[in-house]
Amino acid sequence: MVNGGLYVRRVSNVIIRNLKLSPPAKGDAVNIDGSTRVWVDHCEFYSLGLVGGKDDFDGLLDVNHGSDFVTISWNKFRDHWKGSLVGHSDNNANEDTGKLHVTYHHNSFTNVNSRLPSVRFGTAHIFSNCYSNIPTSGINSRMGAQVLVEQNHFRNTQLAIVTNLDSDYDGYAVHRNNIFDSSNIRITQVGSFSSPPYSYTASPACRVCDLIASSAGTGVISV
Repeated sequence: MVNGGLYVRRVSNVIIRNLKLSPPAKGDAVNIDGSTRVWVDHCEFYSLGLVGGKDDFDGLLDVNHGSDFVTISWNKFRDHWKGSLVGHSDNNANEDTGKLHVTYHHNSFTNVNSRLPSVRFGTAHIFSNCYSNIPTSGINSRMGAQVLVEQNHFRNTQLAIVTNLDSDYDGYAVHRNNIFDSSNIRITQVGSFSSPPYSYTASPACRVCDLIASSAGTGVISV
């Protein structure tokens, strides 16, 4: 899909799979709005690189307005300013608190400036992803969000995990078994979310970048 996007609004049980979206329209490439049980799998999101102004385009994949139980897996994100925003505004606590449960696993983020993801109010489990050449911030927990970050490999990421950026109130983070190569973290509050309410298998951080390079994105699975 070129110069367009998908708007998933007030629906449930949606699968988005095996799509390439580049470059996005002026809005988001994918916007999940007020929806539940959405799975985004084996897609590719990319743009023109870090050129022009960061507000010329919006996000590659945003989750907002009380969406819940969203899984983002085996995708490739690259060459864009804004990656994936969970919770669109600091002023939306009434709608978002207690919702915005999002899982990111086995994705690659390459040459994306920030929001990988940026989470307000919600709860995010972020495991077995590969981050490369992220100039501003990777995982940004803010406005009381809880993030569990495990078995990810960060390479040349300015702020791999940060909890006191861009909002008036800090977020929370728990991290374990990650690899940080030329990457920094800035965690001001340790979170309470350390045990997801589901079974899962995390690939070891030392292997995830090679695994994702060969097995994520489009053309890998039959639809």
